[in-house]
Amino acid sequence: MKKMHLAIVATCLMVMPVGMASAQEQTMENGASIESNPDQAVEDAGVISAEEGHAETPHYPLKHPHEMDWSFAGPFGKWDLGQLQRGFKVYKEVCAACHSMNLVAFRNLEALGYSEEQVSAIAAEYTVTDGPDASGEMFDRPATGSDYFPAPYPNPEAAAASNNGAVPPDFSLIAKARAVERGFPTFVFDLFSQYQEAGPDYIHALLTGYGEEPPAHVTILDGTYYNPYFISGPALAMPQPIYDDQVDYPDGTPQTVDQYSRDVSAFLMWAAEPHLVERKATGFITMIFLIIFAVLMFLVKRRVWSGFAH
Repeated sequence: MKKMHLAIVATCLMVMPVGMASAQEQTMENGASIESNPDQAVEDAGVISAEEGHAETPHYPLKHPHEMDWSFAGPFGKWDLGQLQRGFKVYKEVCAACHSMNLVAFRNLEALGYSEEQVSAIAAEYTVTDGPDASGEMFDRPATGSDYFPAPYPNPEAAAASNNGAVPPDFSLIAKARAVERGFPTFVFDLFSQYQEAGPDYIHALLTGYGEEPPAHVTILDGTYYNPYFISGPALAMPQPIYDDQVDYPDGTPQTVDQYSRDVSAFLMWAAEPHLVERKATGFITMIFLIIFAVLMFLVKRRVWSGFAH
C-alpha cells in the first residue's frame, strides 16, 4: 500500500509542472489578446464598452431615499398617534386590497389610541374563516379583536394571478425588511445617532417615486412601472397605488401623495415594531444604570487599592 501511495504522489509531482506550464501559456495568450484588443476582452467579460454609450451594470435602487424627519426617530422618539391613525386609514382603504398583514391582530390597534369598542367595530368590518363546526364544516364569521388581519387572497397563487404574476408582500414586517444600505462612513455615524428609519424612508420614497420618465438606456418590461427608488430593479409590477385626495382626512391634514406616504410609512413602522418606544425607554434607563454602575465600581476600586503602593 505504501508503494502505491508513493507512486501516486510521484505521478502528481510529474504532472503538476506540465499543467502549470499549460496554464501559464494560456494566461500569456489571454494577456496578449487583451493587449491586442482590449475592447473585445471587456465585452467578452460581460461589460459593454463605454465607447458604445452604455454604462456599467447598474446598482439598485437607481436613486437613494432621502432621510426623512420622523417623530419616532432618535433615542427619545415617540409615536405620533394621529399620524398612525391616518396611516392605518390609508392602509385600510388602499393597501389592504392587495397586501396582507398576517402578524397584526385587531386588538393591537388599541395602542394607536382606539378604544375597545372602536377596535371591535373595525374588526367587525372583516370576515374570517373559522371552524370546523359541529358538522366538520368551515364557516365565515365577523372578525373580533383577537383575530388577525385577514389576507385579501386565499393563497399566493390567487394573489399572483390577480397581480400580473407578482405576489404582493405581507406588510407586517415590511418596514424592517426593506431598507437601502447607506454605505461607509454613513452607517458608522448611524450607530451613534440611533438611525433605524431606513425602512420608512424607503417606503415613502417608493410611494412618491412614480411618474418619472425612465432614462433612455433603461428598458421597462411590459406590465411593470418605472420607479428609480425600487430596490430590486428599475421597475416593479405594482402601479402607482395612491393619488392626491384619494383618502379623506377628517382632521384637515393635507390629502397629498407625500402626506399619505408619510403616514402609511409610520404606520407600517409601528406594525413592524409596536414596542419601539418602550424599547428605547428601557435602553435609556439601562445606559444610565451602566454609567452610574461604572462610576461606583471605579470609586470602589480606588478605595480598595488606596492603601497599596503602585
